[in-house]
Amino acid sequence: MREITAANRTLGLHAQALTATPGNGTPAALLRLLRETSARNRLLFGQQDFPFYGCDWAYRPGCCDVKACCGDYPAVLGCDLGEIELGTGHNLDGVPFDTMRREIVRQYERGGLTTVSWHPRNPLTGGDAWDVSDPGTVRSVLPGGRNHAKFLGWVDLAADFLNSLSTNDGTTVPVLFRPWHEHTGSWFWWGQRLCSTAEYEALWKMTVERMRDRGVRMLTVYSPNPCVTGLEYLERYPGDAWVDILGLDAYHSSDAGAFVTRLGASLGIMDQIARDPRKPYAVSETGMEGIPRADWWTGVLMQGIGEQRPAYVLVWRNALQTLKPGHFYAPYPGQVSQADFNRFYASPRTLFAADAANAFQ
Repeated sequence: MREITAANRTLGLHAQALTATPGNGTPAALLRLLRETSARNRLLFGQQDFPFYGCDWAYRPGCCDVKACCGDYPAVLGCDLGEIELGTGHNLDGVPFDTMRREIVRQYERGGLTTVSWHPRNPLTGGDAWDVSDPGTVRSVLPGGRNHAKFLGWVDLAADFLNSLSTNDGTTVPVLFRPWHEHTGSWFWWGQRLCSTAEYEALWKMTVERMRDRGVRMLTVYSPNPCVTGLEYLERYPGDAWVDILGLDAYHSSDAGAFVTRLGASLGIMDQIARDPRKPYAVSETGMEGIPRADWWTGVLMQGIGEQRPAYVLVWRNALQTLKPGHFYAPYPGQVSQADFNRFYASPRTLFAADAANAFQ
């Protein structure tokens, strides 16, 4: 387990038992936690789908590849609502929504937080979220469009799920809701070449307004791809009233130097944008598939983050290797980057679930 060092105590961090009473029970408390994390130059670590499956296991309560490496759970759990609109009882990666609900509540009870993305199917063509065959999809779900009523029904199903995230004492768990991500690319039906700026902004506002009307306890996360200017980052920004957290989805493919430069530049732009409205910002998705570099965590990821202050960083999922070989973004015991990940974990800058339970109180 993580050693509680004198440096940790000096910084006011309190590593608690996993049963600690969480201090993030409202969206306002979550926002304070993220702001304080950034202000103190700390970094919450997260991973997509970590309690559901790993590289060689699936649906074993308490299991987690990250925990098997370092002794603690990620502070941020990433989940996806994709295909909740189909009513099949599981998402696009086969995760049962009942299991997802249970694990989100467990994450809250251990003091962590959850971010929720959504890859809905294409409401115009019937294809998946990556079906970009018809550039009229977004237009079809806006007011006056032929799929408007159907799509609002989909949003209501997502809202119903988020409103069902309750503890035994009836507390509704707040989440970070991250819709319509990576929109500055064009691989989703809401992407840049698939709709106009006005249509994208209308989609965002319509979705968030519907969620708010349904009483969903959430903060919203806006997450485009890497950018080179502030104007590029904000080109489809729906406005401060509609966004609580600035995000960035940035993956490392082959050139480490280019990734470090691109990540650092994008975060620098976000840092400038975030100052006036005092919004937290985050690396909402990142990673290197298969993590072939032994020093990726301290030698690449943290080099890219540098002196910037994102509140959290979330790497993508560890797929079951019998189903998707090589598709993993966090180490498992014996993986080549495990030792460096443990150095990343031991840094006083990084926060995992035990740290987040009562951080900065």
